[in-house]
Amino acid sequence: MSMRVKALAPLLILLCAASALAQNNKCVLKLSELPNSPELFGFRMGMSTAQLKLRVPQVVFGRVDDFGVSKTSISPDFDPQMDKASLAGIRTVSFDFLDGRLASLWLGYDGSFKWKTVPDFVTGISQSLHLPDAWKPWKVRGQQLNCADFQMTVSIVAEGPSFHITDDTAEQTVAARREAKEEQDAAMEEGESSAIVADTKAKVYYPESCPPANRKTNVLSKPLSGTMT
Repeated sequence: MSMRVKALAPLLILLCAASALAQNNKCVLKLSELPNSPELFGFRMGMSTAQLKLRVPQVVFGRVDDFGVSKTSISPDFDPQMDKASLAGIRTVSFDFLDGRLASLWLGYDGSFKWKTVPDFVTGISQSLHLPDAWKPWKVRGQQLNCADFQMTVSIVAEGPSFHITDDTAEQTVAARREAKEEQDAAMEEGESSAIVADTKAKVYYPESCPPANRKTNVLSKPLSGTMT
């Protein structure tokens, strides 16, 4: 073995070890594999609107939009009818549903919650949900974890920790529906702007972009929205 190879050997070993460590720290968990956590107060990704209503009878759901999304939130500190004892330490919770299933959960904790800093929250929630040590810096002081089909973020909002879980599959579904709607709208606009050609002798009408085969025409163009006689 040459002296050069011997000198590079320790560096190669370190690179291999770093690569193996990065792979081991990768989060491959799925939403369906997450256990219940007392720090989520009975809220769980994928739960139905009916299940949320059982957990919080006071919740009022927003309308479902054209893409199947509905949103709502609760604020125990500001709602006297809310059972604050069962939501101790919670300031606000926001819920996004897709097709009646929870696809985004955001919990805003107040200053009395046991984990008061981002590092403390990340350590605590990782133990509670059995998460790998694969968190990365996010924005100014936050942390983010990307897993097989979901994403988590932790930050500080209004002097309390904030925890957000999003369903990646649901996000992709909504994006695909929006894109399909945009394409449909564009096709309709294009169709409305095309002209209708009239063969006045044969009394045949057809789109200007699609004339009938082997037909000679004495054409008369009319807008699609016009009346043909």
